[in-house]
Amino acid sequence: MNNTSKNKPTIIESKGFSETSNGSIEDENIENNSKKLLILAGTFLLLISAVVVTYFFYPYFEEIHLERMNNFWGNALRIGGIALLATHLGFLVYLLVLYFKYKVVDSVSDEQLPFISIIVPAYNEGELVWKTLISLAESNYPQEKIQLISIDDGSKDDTWDWMKKAKEELGDRLAIYQQPENKGKRHALYRGFNLGTGDVFITVDSDSIVKENTLRNMASPFVNNEECGAVAGNVRVLNNKKALIPKMLNVSFAFSFEFVRSAQSALGSVLCTPGALAAYRKDAVFNCLQDWITQTFNGQPSDIGEDRAMTNMILKQGYKVLFQRNAYVYTNIPERYTNLYKMFIRWERSNVRENIAMSKFAFGNFREGPKAGTRILLLNQWSKILLSYPMVILMLFFIVSYPLLFITSALISILVFSSFQALFYAKKHTVLESFWAYPYSIFYTFTLFWITPYAIATASRRGWLTRELPKATEAAKA
Repeated sequence: MNNTSKNKPTIIESKGFSETSNGSIEDENIENNSKKLLILAGTFLLLISAVVVTYFFYPYFEEIHLERMNNFWGNALRIGGIALLATHLGFLVYLLVLYFKYKVVDSVSDEQLPFISIIVPAYNEGELVWKTLISLAESNYPQEKIQLISIDDGSKDDTWDWMKKAKEELGDRLAIYQQPENKGKRHALYRGFNLGTGDVFITVDSDSIVKENTLRNMASPFVNNEECGAVAGNVRVLNNKKALIPKMLNVSFAFSFEFVRSAQSALGSVLCTPGALAAYRKDAVFNCLQDWITQTFNGQPSDIGEDRAMTNMILKQGYKVLFQRNAYVYTNIPERYTNLYKMFIRWERSNVRENIAMSKFAFGNFREGPKAGTRILLLNQWSKILLSYPMVILMLFFIVSYPLLFITSALISILVFSSFQALFYAKKHTVLESFWAYPYSIFYTFTLFWITPYAIATASRRGWLTRELPKATEAAKA
């Protein structure tokens, strides 16, 4: 063992994981905690109020229901709603069954661990890239089996200086490269893949911190399973103590990875290996590398969704894609609404593109053995996309026609369905943090409902959206 256990907390604590003795910061933390408790209290007051209003206005709502049943469209809406609810609940039960079948792959011995190439692309990341590289270097993985590469993708800030600082500290354990201009994350990874000499490639975002056993847990499935072509890491929110949005998304991330991807992994069909932490078999990567780097959509080069695209191309080869729940990475997520919706737009555009790409092979004989589960996962993805426009139209109709009915129904639905996420998080982590599932659902329902319809309509647009420097910073450097 190395001294990772002594050094690791320093990196994680510097991002807000520990309390400080500084009086002013403690006062600020107390104030922030008070605000957060007020938000939670307000959320539950709102949800309980919706239940109370529904109880007292039940005769009025029943009258509306009977009125709607007397016409064709009302009956069609009712039947469609019931079918949609049944489908949603059925898929949730299906995932639950798969979740209980999931088993994490235990770490193999040092002697069995493969030689790995870790690739860290960076763009306008500043000090965070240094923290990422140090955390990787401090991993509990045989140092002689690690090739650590970081590539500055034409950053406009001091990212390259922080990479050089890491190089000074780590010496020959780290190789750093600089792109002549910003070409995009996909091109930075492409350069890293071609420089890599390992049997397994591990990609890590430059604003992410890994735990000491993460690398060995990511590499172990490739040793135990020849059918494993890629592995998704367990992404958690790094800055969840700093702002409200990361606080809320922390519960959503835990559910998305520890529940949904666990279920997908039981089928060997995790649909996306996240950019924050992913591992790929070298042969699988080079089998599709040229198709990946030259990928286009609607005649335009693809400069987003490189993680989902690589996952698709590896699934297409017949490999299985797994999830390692014990391979943790903590990553920064947007703290402001503007950056958050830009991130979601990028993700949803990628989903539209890659669902189309996956549909071209998923219904064929792309893999030996059962394939129905993979197809069900894809069909569920399509249902979310195809129903986005009808759902928004219905939402706007009810807001205009029956505003009280819409608000109370939406809040009660949030209370019911968010409870599943909250209970899951409470069992796996902490009870108090689990309550953030409710305000996040309200936040998403009323402020981010437009993301998927907009992403569909603009699926051909390019651009990362969230990596540019603030204008004030660019002006200062000019």
